[in-house]
Amino acid sequence: MNYPSKHIADSVAEFKKLPGIGEKTALRLVLHLLKQETAKVEQFSSVISAMRLGIKFCSICHNVSDADICSICSNTMRDQSMVCVVESLREVIAIENTGVYQGTYHVLGGLISPIDGVGPDELNINSLVKRIQFGEVREVIMALSPTMDGDTTIFYVSKKIQPYNIKVTSIARGVSFGGELEYTDELTLARSIATRLPYESYLVK
Repeated sequence: MNYPSKHIADSVAEFKKLPGIGEKTALRLVLHLLKQETAKVEQFSSVISAMRLGIKFCSICHNVSDADICSICSNTMRDQSMVCVVESLREVIAIENTGVYQGTYHVLGGLISPIDGVGPDELNINSLVKRIQFGEVREVIMALSPTMDGDTTIFYVSKKIQPYNIKVTSIARGVSFGGELEYTDELTLARSIATRLPYESYLVK
């Protein structure tokens, strides 16, 4: 597509790098910004820049945070003995929106996927083991997407923490196999957490 300005072409090219954004959508976003006052565009740019420069990752659970320890891990009202293992920030947000979970989290940063070249060493698994080894964790809830990669990751993590005699549960399969957890409606997700089952029950099946 030809553009009358190199600035527009460069801006469209940058927006296209965002997930789910095609060229037409990128152009609409660029033209929208072009209509805005300069001060508003500068504010938009500065907020995004500040987010990228200022964001931190919790030293305990690896969730995004404005401080070294996130607001969930530092909240004394949360049940520190319960850790919900998730793939990414998106699942933390989805589960928090249900309003039923009052424990803490551990963000793996992905799933084990041999096809994509992602192995256990690329994920935050060792830090989870250390939390269990030196902390007060009594239950680990596996809240990973019910896919082949998700099940592979659950199996691997469960084996890693097995020596510590920790209760391992998995969210109920109200979430359909092959589905992505972040797209599951809040009611189904809330019920899946509330009716979680021992992980061994899935191995039997």
